[in-house]
Amino acid sequence: MNYAIQTSGLTKTVKGKTLISDINLHVKKGEIYGFLGQNGTGKTTIMKMLTGITTPTSGEILLFNQKLTEKTKTVLKRVGSVIEYPIFYEHLTAIENMKLHGEYLGFYDDNEISEALDMVQLKDNKDKVVKDFSLGMKQRLGIARAIVMKPELIILDEPTNGLDPIGIKDIRKLIIMLNREYGITFLLSSHILGEMEQVVDRVGVIKDGKLLNEVTLADIRKKRTEYIELMTSNMERALYLLESKLQIFNLKMISNNRIRIYDLTHSQNTISKMLIIHDVEIEEMQKHTSSLEDYFYEQINGGSELD
Repeated sequence: MNYAIQTSGLTKTVKGKTLISDINLHVKKGEIYGFLGQNGTGKTTIMKMLTGITTPTSGEILLFNQKLTEKTKTVLKRVGSVIEYPIFYEHLTAIENMKLHGEYLGFYDDNEISEALDMVQLKDNKDKVVKDFSLGMKQRLGIARAIVMKPELIILDEPTNGLDPIGIKDIRKLIIMLNREYGITFLLSSHILGEMEQVVDRVGVIKDGKLLNEVTLADIRKKRTEYIELMTSNMERALYLLESKLQIFNLKMISNNRIRIYDLTHSQNTISKMLIIHDVEIEEMQKHTSSLEDYFYEQINGGSELD
């Protein structure tokens, strides 16, 4: 298998506290891989180790089958990244920052710089000083800086942070275009699971510094199930009636006012009529198909892996 990233036993400990434990990560060349994990689970720490910002306590990192060490950091020239909040020279313009970044890397192609700014919709703001940029504009500039040299691998930590819905859609289209047309591999993290579902090929679920599972989105979709979600303030009576009157036992209480019904023998109309007749007020009832978000929460709450 041809991998852009492989890690073996990757561990990071700081002041006796283990932040990352025994991570065995596999990112295939040419795919868009998504990190799923709640804030503070270690996604950013892993990305910092992959880009040489911080050093692992133990374990091994391979980038394009080359072990990453202090002596082999030249491999990072094949990697673009935006980790956490992108830093710029605030008193310089966008294009001045881009050119300075290029000079640092020995890259002097003004046309490519202009193209990168255009891709993230900043071409009209190229002569504006960065201190006057919004958070979203700075995020776009960070992405432009990451993609300007068309690296083989791009690592983006929360790439849509600070962007409005239109900006999020534009970045999604940009990532897909760079992946499909240029073959660039992406490692992304995001807390917007619905957005990740529209972009990634495969996901890795992280909890408390440990990688729980790696699975393709196609496999998640194969396992999708339909269910009816019912919202009511009278949970105990609703549960009793569903079981005693309709013999529905394949259901789950997911909060103090929500029930998921996985047995679809009875229609929504039949269920609602029965509950209303027995004086159970229905606040909401909808049919759903399980999503990446459902898979994620199942995993972090102890769900089983997909085969």
